[in-house]
Amino acid sequence: MARTLAQPGGAEGVRPLPRARRFPAVRHLGPNWYAAVMGTAMAANAGAGLPVHVPGLRTVCTALWALSLVLLAGLLTARALHWTHHRDQARAHLLDPAVAPFYGCLAMALLSVGGGSLLVGRDWIGTGAAVALDAVLFTAGTVTGLAAAVAVPYLMVVRHRVGAGDASPVWLLPVVAPMVAAALGPLLVPYLPAGQARATLLVLCHALFGLSLLAVLLMLPLVFGRLLTAGPPPVALTPALLLVLGPLGQSTTAVNAFADAAPGVPYAGRLAALYGVPVMGFALLWLLLAGALVARARRRGMRFGMTWWAFTFPVGTCVTGLEGLARHTGLATLSGAAVVLYAVLVAAWAVAAWGTVRGVLSGTLLAAPGSAPRAPRRATARTT
Repeated sequence: MARTLAQPGGAEGVRPLPRARRFPAVRHLGPNWYAAVMGTAMAANAGAGLPVHVPGLRTVCTALWALSLVLLAGLLTARALHWTHHRDQARAHLLDPAVAPFYGCLAMALLSVGGGSLLVGRDWIGTGAAVALDAVLFTAGTVTGLAAAVAVPYLMVVRHRVGAGDASPVWLLPVVAPMVAAALGPLLVPYLPAGQARATLLVLCHALFGLSLLAVLLMLPLVFGRLLTAGPPPVALTPALLLVLGPLGQSTTAVNAFADAAPGVPYAGRLAALYGVPVMGFALLWLLLAGALVARARRRGMRFGMTWWAFTFPVGTCVTGLEGLARHTGLATLSGAAVVLYAVLVAAWAVAAWGTVRGVLSGTLLAAPGSAPRAPRRATARTT
């Protein structure tokens, strides 16, 4: 029952609270919270494809997938309340160039949980239900991802006021979402009728791959150039540097998935390796650079924030990329690298999950931005 305010004159004067005062806990719940769903689902999906057998690991991965499904349902509900009762804040998020790119996280959360239903979720809910769930979430995630890939850059051009010095890895989020769809779409191919249906889905995935890859190639030089010319990002935002790993690992995962979905195509596995090995080499370079900058920020007092979830999903995409390369090359070195990096992913997920639980219980993560120290942001929204 809605809370009410008493007015003079008795019960007849009782009126409901204004919308802006309902569900205050979700007023500052931004789209960046979907990163927790992405990271949890990735811990499950990446663990399912490890090239080594670990007793009990698949059960743990299935439990993580179930947790990601619950988190997704809860966040979708909370974000619906946010848009219903706090539309002013929701619009402010869209006009904030530091927040708007996180709308790509919604698409990636839908796609990751959907793909996980086929990778591990079917163990508990059955193959039929897993296929149906993935079909729904893949469709919703792909449509949402395409919308974000167009709408967010449009807002950056027309409404946001940003300069070269404001370039951030966060800008990659909306354009990486179609790459996630490209990497997970082939999972549905075996469940479609042979012929036109399968071919259409594969062509769609290849188109999403190209769309995302070209957009990322346009933005990456801006991010790297900003580091070289303007120095490290603010301490609190340093973990976001790992977001660059997302398109690198996810594109490698995608080309391996294409090869798996088309085993009859000559040299498909070799072509995947030809693309994936150099890209993962650059991912290793970026991981070391970003790791050094994160260590520097930690020494300068970096505290936990939702940006720490950047240590999970992007790293997980590199794990799945290495797993695919290990399948197609048979190299034990790549298998070993996937296992080591997965251990890093699990450790990062545990730290991020623990910090998030503590922040939610204490109320610090859901508090108004002005109630806690916030890193300065140069970018502003245009008013004309």
